Amino acid sequence: MTQPIPPPSQRDIEAFIGRVICDLGAAFSGVLVNVGRKLGLYEAMLDLGDCTTAELAKKTGVRERYVREWLANQAAGGYVVYDLERQTYSLPPAQAMVLANDQSPIFMVSAFEVASSFWLDEDLIVETFRSGEGLGWHAHNHRLFCGTESFFRTGYRAHLVNDWLPALDGIIGRLQSGARVADIGCGHGASTIMMAQAFPKSSFLGVDYHDASIVTARKRATEEGVVTNIAFEVMTATEFHGRDFDLICFMDCLHDLGDPVGALASCRRALKHDGKVLLVEPYAGDRLEENLNPIGRMYYAASAMACTPNSLSQNVGLGLGAQAGEQRLREVARQAGYSNLRRASQTPVNLILELTP
Repeated sequence: MTQPIPPPSQRDIEAFIGRVICDLGAAFSGVLVNVGRKLGLYEAMLDLGDCTTAELAKKTGVRERYVREWLANQAAGGYVVYDLERQTYSLPPAQAMVLANDQSPIFMVSAFEVASSFWLDEDLIVETFRSGEGLGWHAHNHRLFCGTESFFRTGYRAHLVNDWLPALDGIIGRLQSGARVADIGCGHGASTIMMAQAFPKSSFLGVDYHDASIVTARKRATEEGVVTNIAFEVMTATEFHGRDFDLICFMDCLHDLGDPVGALASCRRALKHDGKVLLVEPYAGDRLEENLNPIGRMYYAASAMACTPNSLSQNVGLGLGAQAGEQRLREVARQAGYSNLRRASQTPVNLILELTP
């Protein structure tokens, strides 16, 4: 006989309703964050300092009535500060670093473009769940590609050249004197271009299966004036070929692959005997309970809608997911024939692992 389920307490009901209201407020307001980014409202507030709705409207050319409503929403969420006595609004320094300064090491506003792509792809995602089939990266709305590029670029700019590469034993010296580097799953080429700019004596090859992303990567490199030591090719990770590479990078992409073991094995054959693999993955603990936190929540969401479906759309379809954790990644590396995996560095959102043949 089924045991009756006791009714929830009023306190529990109110607490969970409060949580849902917070989430709904965040979901609704995320659109307005994108509006503020695209209309230059945050940058204008950074320039103006304390400002009235009329001053911000004049600065941006946006109708004051809309600015007034937008500012009220942003103040309610703590994204801007309202001064009751002066009836002005301001963008505090911490918020400015996250929302307005695209050179900041913690610039995050572009992640809302990723969120918008998931909403636009909702019907595709529902059908993917229903059918059990995969959903390739290329099938998503284009906002996913641009939002991911911009969001990841922040972390790469802050850490890749200054922290992550130096954390690999002996790699900086090789890069300075002239090394061969491949960047697997390069997307729009943000990480490839940064490395090519920092180490002009080395050569860099970015590869990705998504042909439209490779077109954009070539365009980005030309715009940045990086043309002599960089190239991009359309290629899957398991098709990667070549020999005598000093360094092969997987920047936030191994968990997306259908066959990560095969991809790492292909790269092992392409490495010099003393070459290395740089594996950058989302930060995660090895057990589910370690990841039940805001960062884990964000990564599990992205994994459910993009990372895991992409893997399941490809051959093998291992479906590592964005929260695989170091132990699972170590198992994958061992299956691919690597003798050692070392945690070289970490950030609150990244694991940086060094693999050696």
